[in-house]
Amino acid sequence: MLDGDSLAWTVLARAPGLDPGAVCAALQVLGTPAALLSASQTDLAQTVLSPITRAFLCSSAGRARPAEHHWLDAATHHILPCIDPRYPKFLRSLERPPLALYVSGNVDALADPQLAMVGSRNPTPQGRETAFAFAEHLAGRGLGITSGAAEGIDADTHRGALQAQGITLGILGTGIDLVYPRSNAPLYRQIELGGALISEFPLGTPPRRGNFPQRNRIIAAVSLGTLVVEATRRSGSLITARLARSYGREVFAIPGSIHSPLSRGCHELIKTGAKLVESADDILRELNFSSFFSNDFRVSEDRGAQLPHASGMDKDHKILLDALGFDPVDLDSLVVRTGFKPEAVSSMMLILELEGHVQAAPGGRYSRVAYRRAGGER
Repeated sequence: MLDGDSLAWTVLARAPGLDPGAVCAALQVLGTPAALLSASQTDLAQTVLSPITRAFLCSSAGRARPAEHHWLDAATHHILPCIDPRYPKFLRSLERPPLALYVSGNVDALADPQLAMVGSRNPTPQGRETAFAFAEHLAGRGLGITSGAAEGIDADTHRGALQAQGITLGILGTGIDLVYPRSNAPLYRQIELGGALISEFPLGTPPRRGNFPQRNRIIAAVSLGTLVVEATRRSGSLITARLARSYGREVFAIPGSIHSPLSRGCHELIKTGAKLVESADDILRELNFSSFFSNDFRVSEDRGAQLPHASGMDKDHKILLDALGFDPVDLDSLVVRTGFKPEAVSSMMLILELEGHVQAAPGGRYSRVAYRRAGGER
């Protein structure tokens, strides 16, 4: 049988004009969440609840919906009200803390120390690999990874944490019973097994534009710091970073090419005080997470993130790789830089790509592979 108070919280979570302060004061008068739902207008008038909230609770809308009954019936589904001791303490200090959180997965994972990792929904291949490698290493050292379960950098950070069999939290901008985007359905299931999905929005809430900045404040608040991997100057990731800074959290950013629009958001953050990071250890040291890592470790030396070796490479191939650098370059530019014939450059680039040293980039360009996982897996 469902807990009556848990079901009542799903109703209170969608009541208009209700905040933690008001509901706590009302509970002191009427006792339990279930009692709030069954109270008469006369009883509710004795509380500090606003007229709009009282009207809602006395209407047909102030009753549990079949979908709420069904959702709570699953053993891994929970409603976590603001008065629950497992409710993240960092959230209570917000100006508008969520009245309750819908949680699918391991509720206890919310108590683990977290790092938020955010970035572009359309990252470069190098950005995806960097996000995965950082998340895998940090999660392997015991730091939970929090992100928004969206496409791009979000998804790769979750996958990196899961690869390390670590904890990861996905904070959603929709009702927890929806999958957005739909292509992330398998990832959602994996996050539920390796951590938790979390939403403050009532069941069935669709992905509206205003939901995501609201969601971002939770990502920033529950974490010790926020790392931005790739972002444009107008990216929502910068909203998360600015919120983190306003909450007194650490903000980190990974620099990139001055020619890449996806680096400009990170560079702007660095200019305004974010800490530039080149390795996962930079973050662990800054967060004083010393019990979980060795001082000399660098991401490029991790079992899960290794630089491809150029030792034993043919001299011309090495010249071509050095000419490529780490920014995307087209074949014509490489011909000019090396003096090699176009057909020779094309042939050597194919070999370098097959060996895992370079990868195709949009616009007929190529970029050097910054990270490669052990065993040659990409």
